[in-house]
Amino acid sequence: MPDGSDAPARTWRAVLQHVERRLLDGELGPGDRLPSERDLAAELGVGRSSVREAIRVLEVMGLIRTSTGSGPQAGAIVIAAPGGALSALLRLQVAAQGFPIGDVVGTRLVLEQAVVTALAAGPRETAAAHRILDAMDAELGADDFLALDAQLHLALAEASGNTVVAAMMTGLRDSIESYVRAGSARLTDWPRMADRLRAEHRDIVRAIDEGRADDAAALVRDHITGYYAATDLAREGDSPA
Repeated sequence: MPDGSDAPARTWRAVLQHVERRLLDGELGPGDRLPSERDLAAELGVGRSSVREAIRVLEVMGLIRTSTGSGPQAGAIVIAAPGGALSALLRLQVAAQGFPIGDVVGTRLVLEQAVVTALAAGPRETAAAHRILDAMDAELGADDFLALDAQLHLALAEASGNTVVAAMMTGLRDSIESYVRAGSARLTDWPRMADRLRAEHRDIVRAIDEGRADDAAALVRDHITGYYAATDLAREGDSPA
């Protein structure tokens, strides 16, 4: 089949979905080799250019390693641990097609309000969050600050003890960092926004530590939607639910 003849439903995403299924079913694991480019194209009914694009995305996401040439080390080999499948597959989907910013924000609202409510109800393991808060008090550029920001929210999710929520937050981390960085570029006074975010983070963690679940949920909602509104990111997608 010529590469340019793929129907819309048989694009390189079909290759990603095929690999996802095999990872989830345990048919593929670290050290396993993917079928050849030619075999995958024939099996899935896609052009070889679609297979090459899918393999490129899989490699970017850290799921596989590719080597050219011939011999036992050539081709595409799975290097991702199956235990991280959910977060890895979410990252893969972000790399493959992205998610609308409004949808990411809406998902954050659902997940993170549940996280802080659970944490405030106890037990409240916020030591890691406090270490990150202290690190964010240093003089940092926007990129470094926002990387720590994402780590703070992930640390809270992990502290909640809900492994599914933590995996989802891990999988969405790249997408979250991408949109918050895009928002920071629109600000005329980043230091002022950084000070605002620091204060909001402190308020959220304080509410958790004091067991004020309703306040923590309201604070995290205002924190997420406030940044979204202040940076005018609504122009990039639908408003969050």
